[in-house]
Amino acid sequence: MSCDESTTQERKSRVEALPYYNEASFTPNWLAYNERKMKRFHKIPSFSLVNQQGNIVTENTFDDKIYVADFFFTTCPGICPKMTANMKVLQEAFIDDNDILLLSHSVTPETDSVSTLRRYAENKGVINNKWHLVTGNRKQIYDLGRQWYFAEEDLGETKTEDDFLHTENFVLIDKNKHIRGIYNGLNSTAVQQLIADVKTLQKEN
Repeated sequence: MSCDESTTQERKSRVEALPYYNEASFTPNWLAYNERKMKRFHKIPSFSLVNQQGNIVTENTFDDKIYVADFFFTTCPGICPKMTANMKVLQEAFIDDNDILLLSHSVTPETDSVSTLRRYAENKGVINNKWHLVTGNRKQIYDLGRQWYFAEEDLGETKTEDDFLHTENFVLIDKNKHIRGIYNGLNSTAVQQLIADVKTLQKEN
């Protein structure tokens, strides 16, 4: 067996079930699916944003869907192009699976208009309705990123909407809007682990 085959096998067999997360330290919580506690457990709240097609995207768009969320901006010269390339890896991995979606939030919504997102999507090979690039109210996006997705890693630092939100993390969300994993979106091994973990989630009831 080659090293690559061994690594792939290890990634696939890491865990039989994924933990749940409810705060920024990402301490795992191992909960049975039918536990009463889960009904009160942290989940992504209601939101309303606009995608590259000019369509309203809400939490209902992801009902009974597994999705991966990240935060980017179209003029980012640094980490965003690599993140976008790795989100495209995810898009290709689940291209024929309608139960898996992608959600990229612009952290510069004041400049990333619908038309700007549409051009970016066309240039990057984004498949509409599979991968939503969204813009909208800046405060809503920043609140989602920091208070609900826990996308930033600056634990203990109090930040406001004026503090720029910049993170390389991909966040895995299950069909019930619970956070089930966080991954370095710049790391190809982490992205492969994310693909394996999505497949693990798909086996849940």
